[in-house]
Amino acid sequence: MQTERVHEENPGPDDGDELEPDERPGRRTMRDMVISLVVLLIPVLLVVAVYRLKGGEDPVVIDPSAPIGQAQEGGAFPVSVPRGLAEGWRPISAGYRGGATAVLRIGYLTPSGGGAQLIESNEPAESLLRRELGDQVRPTGTVDIDGRSWQSYDVRDGERALVQTDPARTLIVIGRAQPDELRELARAVN
Repeated sequence: MQTERVHEENPGPDDGDELEPDERPGRRTMRDMVISLVVLLIPVLLVVAVYRLKGGEDPVVIDPSAPIGQAQEGGAFPVSVPRGLAEGWRPISAGYRGGATAVLRIGYLTPSGGGAQLIESNEPAESLLRRELGDQVRPTGTVDIDGRSWQSYDVRDGERALVQTDPARTLIVIGRAQPDELRELARAVN
């Protein structure tokens, strides 16, 4: 008799109360999974929204005066400081490497959202241009900017470059920016 009592206290599938496969304990339904995903996605979406509202995707604007000052103090070449750029030009990188062949670089985000970089160096023009412009350079002519002649090039992956060489240094304005913006940057260092 004791075995019958155990059988009555622990009803099983033989008792006629079979559970549907989705109703068995420990089994999750599709609805449960969707609810779990929604519960997880809400905090993630809130974090992303706060990040964007706080300007997390805005570029970090820097002050290029320290690298410019180092280049001027180094005296390896006459440094041209960009002046008179229109509103919307934002310097986002700058660096100076001194030595026998010195290089000053200043990277900008242009008003249209493109990128442009000013490179000034006393490195021999041939090796500097090969390194900075790459192997897929196509000369496109000469551009006159405020009475000074700049060589124009189409460079790799849609970049354009303006180059001015003289015995003391080489100036390169390069980037994926509008042609008039590249000319504006070249004009600012003329």
